[in-house]
Amino acid sequence: MYLTVKETAEYLSIPQASVEKLIQHRKIRALYDGSQYLINKEQFNTHLKQMEKYKQLIEEILNDPIPEDPDVKDED
Repeated sequence: MYLTVKETAEYLSIPQASVEKLIQHRKIRALYDGSQYLINKEQFNTHLKQMEKYKQLIEEILNDPIPEDPDVKDED
């Protein structure tokens, strides 16, 4: 499924100008049909899945308690 620049901006929740910049810098792939750019929606699925995995990993790391250091001596 192909999206226009406007639809892509709405899908990614970013401004249209940002999508256009990403296209110009070749960060996202797009086809030019003579009047507008068309972006394949599927290219974002892998990225969005990876971002979700990273979020879960970070949450797990942040929720793990810090283990006590066995070398710490109580000097009270």
